[in-house]
Amino acid sequence: MPTIGVLALQGDVREHVRMLQEAGASATAVRRPAELDAVDGLVIPGGESTTMWKLAETFDMLQPLRMRIKEGMPAYGSCAGMIMLADRIEDGAAGQQTIGGIDMVVRRNAFGRQIDSFESDLDFAGDRVHAVFIRAPWVESIGGDVEVLGRCEPGDRIVAVRQGPLLATSFHPELTGDTRVHRYFVDMLREL
Repeated sequence: MPTIGVLALQGDVREHVRMLQEAGASATAVRRPAELDAVDGLVIPGGESTTMWKLAETFDMLQPLRMRIKEGMPAYGSCAGMIMLADRIEDGAAGQQTIGGIDMVVRRNAFGRQIDSFESDLDFAGDRVHAVFIRAPWVESIGGDVEVLGRCEPGDRIVAVRQGPLLATSFHPELTGDTRVHRYFVDMLREL
């Protein structure tokens, strides 16, 4: 059984822990570099990407996160977590940094403000899932090694991607009670 950490700086930590456990993994909150070293994979939850970046710097987590990702640790980012896994971002705060790892450009708050949040059914990796979008990003462009796993209207926007051991969605599957996205990530760890 893989042990998957949930980055516990900000966001839906408890919800992701519960979903990972229901998907067959052991899950734990991760706040410090030593805790990061003890997990097989990591979920970077939704929240606010600039706050997450600043807290990662404050708690000396940004460089350890980058190193573990570079070394091949599987990671899954939802919403703000997608932004954190992007190599490049559009409409970021001045000086905003990411962990990186996925060869993509992500646009922050692309679907609009909080009032523009919505739910939609979409295809994800061959399954039909219900997706919750809250001030969500979308993927502007991808590199050649990035696989598109999901798209959403308007405009057939890319909202789910995978590159090797890294997975990202612009929606929040932890809020739906449907464990299929988390199971997909747990299965990724088992395959690696």
